[in-house]
Amino acid sequence: MTPEGTGVGGRSLTDSILEARKRKWVRFCDMSSPVNRMLIASWTRGVPQRPLLWWDRMREREEWAWRQYCMQMEYLDKVRDDSVPYLEIATGTEIFAEAFGCRVHRPEDNNPFALPLIRNAAEFAKVRMPRWEDTNLARLFELADRLKARAGQDALLKLPDIQSPMDIAALIWDKNDFYIAMFEEESAISDLAMMVRELLFSFLDAWFGRYGKELVAHYPFYYLPFGVTMSEDEVGIVSAEMFRKHYLGELKAFSERYGCIGIHCCADAEHQWENFLQIPDLKLLNLVQPPEVTKRAVRFFADRTAQFHFENTDVSALPERGRIHLVRTVTADTPEEAAELVTRLSERQIQSA
Repeated sequence: MTPEGTGVGGRSLTDSILEARKRKWVRFCDMSSPVNRMLIASWTRGVPQRPLLWWDRMREREEWAWRQYCMQMEYLDKVRDDSVPYLEIATGTEIFAEAFGCRVHRPEDNNPFALPLIRNAAEFAKVRMPRWEDTNLARLFELADRLKARAGQDALLKLPDIQSPMDIAALIWDKNDFYIAMFEEESAISDLAMMVRELLFSFLDAWFGRYGKELVAHYPFYYLPFGVTMSEDEVGIVSAEMFRKHYLGELKAFSERYGCIGIHCCADAEHQWENFLQIPDLKLLNLVQPPEVTKRAVRFFADRTAQFHFENTDVSALPERGRIHLVRTVTADTPEEAAELVTRLSERQIQSA
């Protein structure tokens, strides 16, 4: 493990590799660029096991993130894929709901998750607007500060898990009533989502103000020179009209405030694909879906936004293959095997270009 404060690897070589990979990601996310394929490799052996994401495990979480970062940097010039090393600020989905007062269940075999604070509109008065500085969210800044001090100020941070305001509202408000209230108590739903939006704005403004605008997405892990990334996982259950009414405006607001946006969605939401295209400066879309749905998505979004799905789709026979900007992922047992796999796939890509 690299001693703290000394950097990792040869500094000039490291810098040149990192800058080249960052430039490639920027070009890849530009749909007018000829850079239309990216390759991310991972391996399983020797990867440090992540600790439980509990607040009383912050020192363990720091050491895990540091070890993971050191491993990424150690193999930066050996596994020549397109990944960009990052300091992991791992969280569950509960962090912003908890800031509003939700209790949190912390299982020993999974991520923490928030329990609803309110059950109906009559209880909406319980909700108070928090300051992130007065909540456990402040501990994420403390973790980021310590990791930056060890890795150097140029090291990139992965964003914490950012859900959309409506997604977080659906954690605060019991879902048994939440979707009914979208029709019957629309103003209360809108007010709650607006409160969540303001907390997110305050948190992200402080985050980017302290650590700079460069980031690695919260999920999956790709580089952006600026912008924001978030999960939109509740849209599968609502109609396209309800998406436009309750969700689209807030996604536009985040993209416009921070310059661009990347979206992760694991909902069954094919009926929202047209709506996703209404989000300005949507740089990258990640859908977690079965192979047949992923293939349809790859063709549907073709030259409209970059895509990073974990179901690898063969686009070689598609007439629009040149216009599709797509990330491929590969997994090996060891970093040495990952390096060989990347070399082989890269050579094949050059030969078929």
